Amino acid sequence: MTTTSAPTPRTLLFIGDSITDCARAEDPAGLGFGYVRLLAEHFAAHEPTATVINRGISGNKARDLRARFDADCLDLNPDVVTIYVGVNDVWHGFTSGDGVSHADFERDYRFLLDQLSATRPGVPVLLVVPFVADVDEEKAGYHGELDKKVAIIRALGKEFGAAIVDLEGVLEEAWRVGHTPASIAEDGVHPTIAGHRLLADAWLDVFRTVDHTLARSR
Repeated sequence: MTTTSAPTPRTLLFIGDSITDCARAEDPAGLGFGYVRLLAEHFAAHEPTATVINRGISGNKARDLRARFDADCLDLNPDVVTIYVGVNDVWHGFTSGDGVSHADFERDYRFLLDQLSATRPGVPVLLVVPFVADVDEEKAGYHGELDKKVAIIRALGKEFGAAIVDLEGVLEEAWRVGHTPASIAEDGVHPTIAGHRLLADAWLDVFRTVDHTLARSR
């Protein structure tokens, strides 16, 4: 029987809002019940030396991630970082008047990437593009604001060399195979089980392009 040395243990950290959080406080493992758990299960099978950490907090915006980025990201010395934020920066503007200007969003998001660039150079960073599913006219009306936030994320990703997990492309494929907006996110924002699976699959597809260790585990 031939044996090979195990890969160096590494930490994959996910930070964001409720979509990342996904009730992690109710989960003894702290992973929640969404895409982060699905990815943790993948790594448990294919790279058991890896540790997956969920640092999503429901309701967070980019400014909230900025405020806790040291404690919930940098201080944990992650080897891979995924940032998924932006929908609340738009959604709350419609529901409670607590929206975020494009300039403030860009400033706070840039801060996160500046900090990673300065303290964790060379670490793979994945930026998840937020989405809204058009389950009703209200949600369809969010796109004007959300599209501008998405453009900021894409531009920052290009500037900092971060990988983009393009959920807009995922949705286009979902419609093609027969999904409806409600089957992806019943309220237009929070993914269903199917939505989380598509999100996790999209993350893996992108990560395989930037990480040779994962590519070998396909």
